[in-house]
Amino acid sequence: MGSLFRSEEMCRAQLFLQSEAAYPCIAELGELGLVQFVDLNQNVSAFQRKFVNEVRRCDEMERKLRYCEKEIHDANIPVHDPGIYIPAPAPREMIDLEATLEKIEVELQEVNSNHETLKRNYLELTEHKHVLRNTHQYFEEAESYHHELEEEETRPGYHQFGAEQGESRRNIQSNVNLGFIAGVISRERVPSFEKMLWRVCRGNVFIRHLEIDEPLQDPHTGNEVHKHVFIVFYQGDQLALKVKKICEGFRANMYPCPQNPSERKEMGTGVAKRVEDLNRVLLQTVDHRDRLLKSAAMTLQTWYIKVCKLKAIYHTLNMFNLDVTAKCLIAECWCPVADLGRIQLALQHGTERSGSSVPSILNKVETKQNPPTYNKTNKFTEAFQSIVDAYGIASYMEVNPAPYTIITFPFLFAVMFGDAGHGMIMTLFALFLVVYERRLIAQKIENELFTIIFGGRYIVLLMGIFSIYCGILYNDIFSKSMNIFGSSWKISNMNFSGELLNETLDIQINPVHAYGAKSLNNRTSPYPYGMDPIWILATNKLNFFNSFKMRLAIVLGVGQMLFGVCLSLMNHIVFRRYANIILEFIPQMIFLLSLFGYLVALIFIKWFTYDAYTSDQAPSLIVVFIDVFMGPFFGRTYKGELYDGQHIIEYILLAMALLSVPYLFLAKPIYEYCLHAKKPRVRRGGDQEDEARIVVHRESQDNGVKDGESQSTSHDGMTSSGDSYPQHVELDMNVVETRAQEHHDEEEYEFGEEFLHHAIETIEYCLGCISNTASYLRLWALSLAHAELSEVLWFMVLQKATMIPSILGGFLMPFVFVAWAVMTIAILLVMEGLSAFLHALRLHWVEFQNKFYKGDGYAFMPFSFETILESKES
Repeated sequence: MGSLFRSEEMCRAQLFLQSEAAYPCIAELGELGLVQFVDLNQNVSAFQRKFVNEVRRCDEMERKLRYCEKEIHDANIPVHDPGIYIPAPAPREMIDLEATLEKIEVELQEVNSNHETLKRNYLELTEHKHVLRNTHQYFEEAESYHHELEEEETRPGYHQFGAEQGESRRNIQSNVNLGFIAGVISRERVPSFEKMLWRVCRGNVFIRHLEIDEPLQDPHTGNEVHKHVFIVFYQGDQLALKVKKICEGFRANMYPCPQNPSERKEMGTGVAKRVEDLNRVLLQTVDHRDRLLKSAAMTLQTWYIKVCKLKAIYHTLNMFNLDVTAKCLIAECWCPVADLGRIQLALQHGTERSGSSVPSILNKVETKQNPPTYNKTNKFTEAFQSIVDAYGIASYMEVNPAPYTIITFPFLFAVMFGDAGHGMIMTLFALFLVVYERRLIAQKIENELFTIIFGGRYIVLLMGIFSIYCGILYNDIFSKSMNIFGSSWKISNMNFSGELLNETLDIQINPVHAYGAKSLNNRTSPYPYGMDPIWILATNKLNFFNSFKMRLAIVLGVGQMLFGVCLSLMNHIVFRRYANIILEFIPQMIFLLSLFGYLVALIFIKWFTYDAYTSDQAPSLIVVFIDVFMGPFFGRTYKGELYDGQHIIEYILLAMALLSVPYLFLAKPIYEYCLHAKKPRVRRGGDQEDEARIVVHRESQDNGVKDGESQSTSHDGMTSSGDSYPQHVELDMNVVETRAQEHHDEEEYEFGEEFLHHAIETIEYCLGCISNTASYLRLWALSLAHAELSEVLWFMVLQKATMIPSILGGFLMPFVFVAWAVMTIAILLVMEGLSAFLHALRLHWVEFQNKFYKGDGYAFMPFSFETILESKES
């Protein structure tokens, strides 16, 4: 839990890896997930790095895997989950993996190509079959018309009409011998096709079309398409050429169709037989493709993990530099100090796997760069840490608000959402997610909304538990109260007459008679826990809860802000900014306590000073607090005192608050100016060799060198670890530039900029204390709104059904209850719950964290196979 309150201690380290041991060592570190590597080749393009060819090969394998995955997904074949640990493959396995994926891709492409060709041939034969079948009736009509003409010529007296009738007969015979084109066209293109034929051919063609009964399948997309069979009759070669061009323009498929019935029948029989044969071949092809895809689906996930790990390792190796001998890879990284032993052990395992006799070396490096922030979390604290990180990543070693948010966030939510019944529903839902979390994770539900809620299941659980607590404190369960201990109000002390009780509908009960009877025997103590259930029947309960919850919101808000300012003290101590304790922390506490801390004190003083007998003499806190500011200048509205010496104490507190503002405004800029004025000017520039110098801390095991001893860099000398590493390693220009950036000279101090910066911060803090205190009143407002909405749903929906007389009320009761339950969940749990969640989030981000939390760090992003695979899956 230590790293939860503050980030882990980090260090910059330098790795020296033999070329043959680099791959297995990085693979071990990837499995460990505790090292964030620094790119030492930032000025080198991705195409000029050492392992760019390996990365390209991995990209190509990923493309092939994506192709296989798409084909498997389209075939609705489930991908087998190996369910076991898949180690990173050895570099030599890369060739075998490439060959396997290449073989599968070629086979799939060949099968898909054959399948598409077969489907296209099947479609053409099917269309041809429908053309032959549907055009048969057209030719039968023409033949019957031709026979009618011949019979008419053989009738007696047909030739008595002379040559004119003979010429007419020849014209009719010539019209029968028309040319034609038959084919298939899409249904949506038929109107345009007819119109184009009519305009281009000027009405000298005759077209007939008929829709195919069954939809056909497109071989490219697999979608169903509707088509028409058409036949166009024309006369002359010119019209034939025009009709063919129009058919090609509308992408109509033209098929041969003999005019002779016997030839047409013979062709139809042949086409039908070929369709049957082709259908059988198609089924065999589909079976072969399914077998191939099922075989690939069994190992697809394994291949995917191996390729991802391969690519990640080579991508990481591209961040390293080679020494001058090209036999050693040099890397720099960030790692937790507490885990250096585990990292050393991982490097040792990697070296042993490679068979290298030279061990890998991990050295600490001095640096001026800010380390990344690393907070260890578990499944419970991860969601709360995410809430904090969404505002900003903590600076290195800055106080982490997450552990405090675990308590304060669900509690402030519950203050606004306080209903024990609604909290119980929320708790049961969260318990379901927690108890069955392993099953739900295994199902890999991809719904985004469910994923968000499931990720915050422990937040929802605590919000539900705290809502139950606050609901019992408010004595509010689905807008009703529970009389567990018995109400403390006694009507007998009121001395009401029977006539008055019978005539008066609304009676206001005086607390003096209820709690403070003059007779000690008749006196009662207040309700043991929470609110007295009598308030549910009171007509003035809203006024009472208004006053109570408003004061409660101020007390909680000022308390949390004070806690936030106190946490800033921890930051000053850890970062050794002791001057800020006097220049910032103390005046901030004085300002906040003098004004709003005093307001909280007034609330408690009034609660303890006045009882039921003297409550009518109690002053308004708003008036008293305004008098604190206006009294010294314009006189006091309230002349009395809540306690002895109140006016003098208020003058002192006001003076302290007013004096703390210019102190915050001027003290720190003047202090920093004096501090920088005493410093000598720092020489800018310097030799590049000095800027690039690296101080190495080594944990020597053989020669007894202590931790923290530094070694300067040079070409001469060898280390004691195997006598194969140079003791002083000279880096190339990329490392020189990287180290030079870390040791840059300080910028000149500008008093004007610092003065303006502190002026803005002072104004922000002083005005923020006022606006933040007012902002905490949302606790009061949302709590009342939730209670009133719950009461409206109860009285306007559920209670109405109970007032319906006879059997009708009993019949409607289940339906009304369902409607009430749905509206309760939708409005009060979902909408109101989301509203309270967002308001609690704002209170933590703006009102609480801005008192101590800068959030200008950057997250620790270790090289981890687990993280890489999770990002790929998402």
